[in-house]
Amino acid sequence: MEISKQTMKKLILLITFTVLLLTGIQRLDIVLNALGIFWGILFPLVLGGGIAFVINVPMHSLEEKLFAGAKKKKKLSPALARCSSLLLTFLLLIAVILLLVLVIVPQLLESAYSLGNYIAAAVLRAADWAEKQFAAYPEIAQRMENLTIDWKTLLGNLWAFLTTGVGSVVTSTISVTMRIFGAVNTAFIALIFAVYLLLQKERLGLQCRKALYALVPRKAADQTVKVCSLSHRIFSSYIAGQCMEAVILGCMFFVSMSLLKIPYALLTGCLIAVTALIPIVGAFIGCFVGAFLLLMVSPMQAVFFVALFLVLQQVEGNFIYPHVVGNSVGLPSIWVLAAVTVGGSLMGVAGMILFIPLTSVVYALFREFVYTRLKEKGIKVR
Repeated sequence: MEISKQTMKKLILLITFTVLLLTGIQRLDIVLNALGIFWGILFPLVLGGGIAFVINVPMHSLEEKLFAGAKKKKKLSPALARCSSLLLTFLLLIAVILLLVLVIVPQLLESAYSLGNYIAAAVLRAADWAEKQFAAYPEIAQRMENLTIDWKTLLGNLWAFLTTGVGSVVTSTISVTMRIFGAVNTAFIALIFAVYLLLQKERLGLQCRKALYALVPRKAADQTVKVCSLSHRIFSSYIAGQCMEAVILGCMFFVSMSLLKIPYALLTGCLIAVTALIPIVGAFIGCFVGAFLLLMVSPMQAVFFVALFLVLQQVEGNFIYPHVVGNSVGLPSIWVLAAVTVGGSLMGVAGMILFIPLTSVVYALFREFVYTRLKEKGIKVR
């Protein structure tokens, strides 16, 4: 029986893949180290791609609303419109960050000062209580006076700690400095890469499609483009919806707390708006911080704030989130909860944010597959 050249190629590829797979399993530690090194090299580029994807959402909106007419009338070149939109987006993000810093930092310092005064008052009360106990029970004071301290041993231990601790402190300082420098370098490379991606996204997309159709069969390439388009639409809608939901929730807390004359209304509203970007559990983090700050002022107002949070959380969960975010990803509530749980267990906060649109993509593809199979079999399920 003669074997065709195409079959021979497939057999050679299969044998090569099997040998590489078995070798990789036997040398799993080396493979994992190599993958770690490879990931370390690619991480700035992956981070830059993530930054570009997030920034593209407001940048695309600004470009369509501000410069679409000028581009159609050829009063403005597409390149200049893109650069202007990107610059406006960065300025908008910087303004939001500065606003949050100017709002949050002063009130946090004020809260820290109040907390310090509270602790100092507690220490004074404890000292007064101890003094009263010593006065009421003279034997305690007598025992305290009879305590002997081995100053020589104490000073020796202190000197040993200082001599050994200085080296550790210097080593730790150098290590932390190198990590900070590495993080800044990675962030800088990622930001530059993101800017290049945003300025040339259409050209890069066209090049990727050409390479895909050149290397992959037509049917597989069409399906890949379809999945990528669906993922882009769902992820973009999710980012926009999550940001809008966070802003609405923060404004609700600011307005309601201002009307009820609860302190730290602006600070709490900003904190909840920022933490609400984390699905489901984020607002509870803001609630905990806000309740802790109010506890330093008045425990009763902290209780009122928790009650207000529970009411607004019900309004947000039942009316705002399903319409603003739920519709944007097209995912039932039970799968949103499942995505947040699994994503949080695997990747922490990043997993909570990432797994909702990712699950939505899988859900949409699986639903389309199920409906197609039912149609092929002529089955109608009610």
